[in-house]
Amino acid sequence: MTEEVPMHLRGLSKGRRVRVASVAAGVVTAGLLAGPANAGPYPEPPLTTMSIKSPPGGANVRVLVFHGSAAAGEESPVVNAGIEAIEDIGLSGPANRRFKVQATDDASVFTDETRLGRFNAIVFLTGGGDVLDAEQEAGLEAYMEAGGGFVGVHDAARAEPYSDWFTGLVGARPAASSPAAVQRATVEVGDRRHPATKDVPVQWKRPDKWLNWVKNPSGDVHTVARVRESTYQPGASANGWDHPVSWCRDYDGGRSFYTGMGGTVSSYDETDFRAHLRGALMWTTRLEQADCKATINANYAAERLTKPNQPGQNDQIGEPHGLVTAPDGRVFYIGRGGADSSQPVVTDWTNPDIGKGKGEIHVYDPKTKQVTLAGALTVFGNKGGGDELVKVEEGLLGIELDPGFERNGWVYLHYTPHSQINRDTRMAERRVSRFTLDQATNKLDLSSEKVLLKWPVQIHSCCHSGGGMAWDSKGNLYIATGDNNSSGFSGGYSGNNPQPNYKGVSFADARRTAGNTNNLNGKILRIHPEPDGTYTLPEGNLFTGKETDEGGGKTRGEIYVMGVRNPARIFVDKSTDVLYAGWVGPDASAPSTTWGPAKYDTFAAITKAGNRGWPYCMGNKQPYRDRNLPDPSQPLGWYDCDHPKNESPNNDGLVNLPPVTGNNIWYAPQGGAPDYPRDASGVPSYKPEEATYRLPWLKGGGQAAMNGPVYRYDTVAADSAVKWPAYWDGKWFVGDFYDADQPRNAVLMDPKTQGDGGLPVHSESLKKIVPIGNDGIKNLMDWKFGPDGALYVLDYGRGFFTSDSKSALWRVTYKGGGPTPAAGQLARGTE
Repeated sequence: MTEEVPMHLRGLSKGRRVRVASVAAGVVTAGLLAGPANAGPYPEPPLTTMSIKSPPGGANVRVLVFHGSAAAGEESPVVNAGIEAIEDIGLSGPANRRFKVQATDDASVFTDETRLGRFNAIVFLTGGGDVLDAEQEAGLEAYMEAGGGFVGVHDAARAEPYSDWFTGLVGARPAASSPAAVQRATVEVGDRRHPATKDVPVQWKRPDKWLNWVKNPSGDVHTVARVRESTYQPGASANGWDHPVSWCRDYDGGRSFYTGMGGTVSSYDETDFRAHLRGALMWTTRLEQADCKATINANYAAERLTKPNQPGQNDQIGEPHGLVTAPDGRVFYIGRGGADSSQPVVTDWTNPDIGKGKGEIHVYDPKTKQVTLAGALTVFGNKGGGDELVKVEEGLLGIELDPGFERNGWVYLHYTPHSQINRDTRMAERRVSRFTLDQATNKLDLSSEKVLLKWPVQIHSCCHSGGGMAWDSKGNLYIATGDNNSSGFSGGYSGNNPQPNYKGVSFADARRTAGNTNNLNGKILRIHPEPDGTYTLPEGNLFTGKETDEGGGKTRGEIYVMGVRNPARIFVDKSTDVLYAGWVGPDASAPSTTWGPAKYDTFAAITKAGNRGWPYCMGNKQPYRDRNLPDPSQPLGWYDCDHPKNESPNNDGLVNLPPVTGNNIWYAPQGGAPDYPRDASGVPSYKPEEATYRLPWLKGGGQAAMNGPVYRYDTVAADSAVKWPAYWDGKWFVGDFYDADQPRNAVLMDPKTQGDGGLPVHSESLKKIVPIGNDGIKNLMDWKFGPDGALYVLDYGRGFFTSDSKSALWRVTYKGGGPTPAAGQLARGTE
């Protein structure tokens, strides 16, 4: 039962607020800081002169529901429904999670010396308006400063409209033009740990009145849920893809939670909404801990770790191309092969030194904060910029450390040795080799090389080398390779022109490479390295290497994924062994009704071996048009994504290919995940005016996808003062080389659908945490978490095929502290 309180003395309009410091000393009494019997003394609240006489509450956790309103007329039915729901919540659940509820519209409670401090949390269930006078607001401030809890529901964001302090308490103010109608919408739940959201659906479909915000609070508060504007009509004051609906923060000494939901009577009958309210009350009353700091931008710091190179040297960093962290915290990062811009570049094929560069391996030691040049390989990969027949993307492309690195010092490098180029045929050898590092000196023994795997690549024309590598939990090594194909000669669409070749080797037909079951380019390979420097093939790859067809086409057993264009970065989440990859799309800036989709940069969560489509299909199985001899400028039929055939004259693999699996994330200059109406054969219209953008948080332009890690919060390792909080656990980081409209986001996937191309269910921007801009991390080249839980990031620099003063290794750390309240300040519910 609740204790009855007279309901009168509604607050009147008082004009702009001023802070009143003369609040009565006894406003905060024993009930406020209800904790365990041995909780010990608490610091004196700033606006009081008393000390806490005893650990408060004990078995008497209380919640005050305030529903005073400046509006005239009858009580809103929403208020009564809300009070009843909160009373039921307080009486239900485990005994140690129950609380007593008291409801009032009498604002004098906020200056009552004997009553306010009895409550562990205050719920504002109010129709808004100027409901507190200056002294009453000062009493509420004192309550929060002493460690109180606040829950604002829906129209609570309209209360105290002249108070900046109250604006901070609720987090945001509704726009005047917020839609008034009840609409069914989808709520994306991004925080799966907070008690207010851990038990509700990730994609929560429900009706309510959805408020728009004058100023988006994201980054200043910790958002636990967003409403997806594409699922309802948000009106003229819409906030866009990032539309927070529920959030929390540690505020002014206490805990504040706000939800924009709860604007209808029926809300309070919903099981999930009651679970949402219950969780908010569990945290604000201190019955449970929660982290409400994890997405507040100010709680992160980005620090540049490396200095600019000395003139004419790459003493700190090469042309950045990849990084990996060692178990002891050292960061190993590689330079592809470009020197600084003062160094000469050889582009003449008659010169034996054509394209010769140094692929450097640097080591950053966090203990000494010093950089060591561990070694440098002589690579083909320093031809500089220019057109397709001049520039090159070969060089030192990838690095990984052996799972037993602490014991054996083995380092795996993916590179193109200059010694193996053929200047006549313009062919080279790509290889993955194992080297041994001297752990004491951080020096790589170049004479220790064991070549595991090698294959031919054409180097007559640029581009697409890929390069990333990653391990799974079973000791399998994944190797990402680009399609070794020119970006030109197909109008920026499918890259399937069979004509151009140099001395018999095609350089503009990705069906020779990515679409070829007998070629290791345009793939993600999976092998199991053995101690003697060889490798075996794990079960479950796409092919065994023994398949043939009637035309004599063959397969390679190393192939795990085919049909990728230029996968520079891959990551394997060892807790699930799901492979995450991203690759760069072609160059067409707009879709074509003749040739197919525009350039789609792509990210995929890969749970099994398969075909990801290039150069036949992209995105969610959107096909390109075939072209073939004798006239590649004339279109043939559309490719069949479910039954693709490789009928290129440059194919020496199987004709009938595995069906294409749709990808999870794709984006074009026009927006994220373009989709179109399809005809009876499943071919999209490709008409821009008919496009639907299924991922509105994405946009491209000059785009280059850079896949990132899936964060795993380490609860076992020693505490780190810089590690990112558990909120990010399981979130996948996707980004782009560029930092304008392109993505730099953490996304949440649905494990049930991700392997079949399911879209992300939630996304949030990282651009204020992993800072963009010329003096930030403008050109994202690689990013991984270290054993300290901090994020290590490579900024490529501001030039191409070179290193410059902005080329750098960065570290992004968290400084927000742990969940609140502290363990010693947790309360106990009624028995």
